[in-house]
Amino acid sequence: MGLFRRRRITRTAAGTYQVRLSEPERSLLGRLADQLRDLLLETTDDPTVRRLFPTAYNEDAERDREYQQLVRDELLERRLAALGTVETTLAADELSEEELSAWLGAINDLRLVLGTRLDVSEDLVEVEADDPDAPAYAVYEYLGFLLSEVVDALSEGLPEPTEEPG
Repeated sequence: MGLFRRRRITRTAAGTYQVRLSEPERSLLGRLADQLRDLLLETTDDPTVRRLFPTAYNEDAERDREYQQLVRDELLERRLAALGTVETTLAADELSEEELSAWLGAINDLRLVLGTRLDVSEDLVEVEADDPDAPAYAVYEYLGFLLSEVVDALSEGLPEPTEEPG
């Protein structure tokens, strides 16, 4: 059975979420969260984290600077809080919806930053085993898989869509 075949995160009948990650997976997530926290505390202007603080006004630098002054601290706080939740619940076998939602944000942020570092695009890239970036690409793919697992688990708790009367 391959690495990505077993469901890692599932919704329980009680409305919580069971997390079945191996120790190496938990250790990797902890290290990545710690590295991203250090980077965010150091600077939010690093090109690799720029996607976490998107530009609102591409055509107007002054308006965008004002926007960034208004929202950057709040965005940073939310991202750091999500990373903190991942770190404090990393050993847990069960998470609340709020905790898993924090995981969703943190894993997405980790994937965005790593994807930016790797200059990932929509084009599929064949990565050779001896490529120095091969381990980073593997982590990027794993984060994508895990992100999908979190989204699937959270969507299990959503009500069924109803048809609008026509």
